[in-house]
Amino acid sequence: MKPAVRAVLKEVSISIVVMASLFSGAQTVDVHAKPITDADIKLLRQDLQSMKNQVITDTMGFNEKESAAFWPIYKDYSAAQHSIADKRLGVISDYARNLDKMDDSTARSLTDRMFVVEDETQALRKEYFPRFEKALGAKRAAKFYQVDNRLTEMVDIQLASEVPLIP
Repeated sequence: MKPAVRAVLKEVSISIVVMASLFSGAQTVDVHAKPITDADIKLLRQDLQSMKNQVITDTMGFNEKESAAFWPIYKDYSAAQHSIADKRLGVISDYARNLDKMDDSTARSLTDRMFVVEDETQALRKEYFPRFEKALGAKRAAKFYQVDNRLTEMVDIQLASEVPLIP
């Protein structure tokens, strides 16, 4: 792995930890710090997206033609990912609020909502693959999906490590 990519991945991991800790810390500790605002979340997301873009750029090594074809599609794809991430964030926030008083009904509802998020994520990937394939060819589109999946897995691992299991 290129040193530049490794450095950006480290920054991505740090940003993910910061975002995850903002939500997980609120569930069991009396927080006296300023609450996180929508503007704070927006800034963190912009930083994370910038780092993801850098990883994609460094890993894919686009030529000019590929870059011109890829980034407009990715912009739409990323916006759709953010919409799904908003739903995931809602599930995690509701989970944190209900952790200490979790009952079967709430657990079922949260699980069903997370299934929807996972299904929408997979549907989005399937929907966009033909567009990426047309822009880059199947092999390069598959490589992009490998990169995208690795970045997603990093987020998932960080979130999983920060979100406690139901007591």
